[in-house]
Amino acid sequence: MGKPITNRVTWVGKIDWELKRFHGDELSTDRGSSYNSYLIRDSKTALIDTVWSPYDREFVARLMREIDLNKIDYIIMNHNEADHSGALLELMRHIPETPIYCTAKGEAILRGQYHQDWNFVNVKTGDTLCLGETTLTFIEAPMLHWPDTMFCYLSGEEILFSNDGFGQHYASESLFNDRVDHAEMMREAMKYYVNILNPFSPMVARKVKEILAMNLPLKMICPSHGVIWRENPAQIVEQYLRWADAYQEDQVTIVYDTMWQSTRKMAQAIADGIRLASPETTVRLMNASVDDKNDILTEIFRSRVALFGSPTINNGYSYAIAGLLEMARGLKFKNKRAAAFGSYGWSGEAPKQINEHLQAAGFAIAAEPLRQPWAPDNDMLDQCCAWGQSLINEQQ
Repeated sequence: MGKPITNRVTWVGKIDWELKRFHGDELSTDRGSSYNSYLIRDSKTALIDTVWSPYDREFVARLMREIDLNKIDYIIMNHNEADHSGALLELMRHIPETPIYCTAKGEAILRGQYHQDWNFVNVKTGDTLCLGETTLTFIEAPMLHWPDTMFCYLSGEEILFSNDGFGQHYASESLFNDRVDHAEMMREAMKYYVNILNPFSPMVARKVKEILAMNLPLKMICPSHGVIWRENPAQIVEQYLRWADAYQEDQVTIVYDTMWQSTRKMAQAIADGIRLASPETTVRLMNASVDDKNDILTEIFRSRVALFGSPTINNGYSYAIAGLLEMARGLKFKNKRAAAFGSYGWSGEAPKQINEHLQAAGFAIAAEPLRQPWAPDNDMLDQCCAWGQSLINEQQ
């Protein structure tokens, strides 16, 4: 059965405890996720979003236990990626004439994915849908994070349904932010922002400021993944403004790959130098072949400096580092310095190539590449330590 949020609004989604990878293999979801769908019952009844297609029949069967499907007057599709629209085919098999409210681009995406001539109603920012004592107001939010995305605001209940905005991949039966571990939830919220929304930070900042300028009373934010922001919902709005503004903390993240431990030893010596130069700076060492790539990218997002180390392999750098660099390019980090280092046997091209990739990805280059042959001895490790110190001293 559904879970009541207010007297009029019921959560009718799906909690996916088993989900560990998302968007193919692009995003780790170690704490699972949820596909949040909401049923609003007033004089008229509206369903907001559905769930991912593997759970389509389960979703519809559970919805039928909650309400006679023929009593659903409107379906609101805030965003039409498959994890939100996947159950539409099964649902519309039962109620094929029910109007689907979405943006014009949302209609194009639904037609492109499902090839159905459903009863589409296109809406834009400022359009409203009266449900009785409450009214839905639609707010287009393109590129948060697809071109079709919109939010909708429910007057009377003072709820913002934000789809992928303000979400987290975080499975919890507790449903509300004041019922889960706050630090754990915020880590997942940041990871979600970094790996999904960060490329669109300028649009995020504009849209959040636009919504704030509407002066909407706000009791809850109901995203389509993770928990509902019930206690102080403004906290995640304020956090999004900070994250969208070229965010950084006093942190340096050192990402390395290593074949025979030489590049690892360099990374540790560089970290020692950073700590000597700036004891208050947080230093994170992460192995690109071992640590989760999305967690690494989240730590880079937190950092003011990111360092990448790789041995030279076949006249280039390692597969693990190459993948991270390409993902970092796509995430469009701002206001970050970076540099490269690595060990080598007989050629040593990797650090220079990494620096070139970093520059192309928008990082400011903090230092000339550091490269050392074979296994580092004490003198070489001292050079690494001094290189780390110089990186911090030049920035201070």
